[in-house]
This record gives sequence, C-alpha cells and structure tokens, in this order.
Amino acid sequence: MSRTGEVVLGIIGAVFNVIAIILVSLLVINGSTALQDEEFSTIMEQEMLNDPQLTAEEAEQALGFVEVFVDLFGVIGWAAVVAFVISLIFNILGIVFVSKNKKPKLAGIMFILGGIFAGIISLTSIILYVAAIMCFVRKSPVKFEDEYTTEQTY
Repeated sequence: MSRTGEVVLGIIGAVFNVIAIILVSLLVINGSTALQDEEFSTIMEQEMLNDPQLTAEEAEQALGFVEVFVDLFGVIGWAAVVAFVISLIFNILGIVFVSKNKKPKLAGIMFILGGIFAGIISLTSIILYVAAIMCFVRKSPVKFEDEYTTEQTY
C-alpha cells in the first residue's frame, strides 16, 4: 500500500516548519537589535518624559517595563525557534517511518508530536494531524493466500 498522501503532507509540514524557523529567527534577531538600539531607547525615553499625561515616576516604570519586554521578547522568540526545530525533527522522523510503509503507527505518533511542537492550532500542526490520522486509519491490505489456492485438498 502506498503512503504517498502521508509523505506529501509530511513534506508540506516540513516546508512550513522551515519557513517558520527562518521567519521567527529573523524577527527575533531584527526585533532585538532594533529594540536594543541606543538611539531608539533615547527617543522613546524622551517621548515618555515629555508626555504631559505621565508623571516622571510612571514614565520610569514604563521604561522599566520596556526593558523587561525586550529581554522577554528575545527569550520567547528563541524558545519558539527551538520548538519549531524540535517539530521539524519529529516531522522528518515521521516521514522516514511512513515511507515504504515501514512503521505507520510510529510515524503517526511522530506527526502528532511534531504538530504539538509546531503550535496547537497552526496550519503546520493541522497538516501534521491529518497525516497522523491517515497513518492510524489506513490499514495495510490483508493477503488471503490460503483461501485462494488452486490445489485440491481431500
């Protein structure tokens, strides 16, 4: 039995994972660099201090929050990249196990794990969940060699 559908869905999921890894990495690198720029920080600090609706104490608290946000942005971004890489690894393992109908149940488990690490309801995870369901539901054809013998038995 050919498992072309599962392999194609796995490859599409892997391509989406690679795209997500690249985009999130670029976002984290460029976003962290822009937010940590000294000129940007100075302009933002001046704007907050010049705002007549904010007191000096509130402006300092807001600037402290921005610094924490910048650090948190980098940490969460890199954690997302690591999760996408783990998802890609599970996805590739699923493709390897489902190709040539080697271990379709194990491939289904790998696709589910890859979908979880790709994000619970992202497009990549939905594709991987469909591939996993196909791995679990489709059965190998049963051969009835004993029923169709041409020999006569008495």
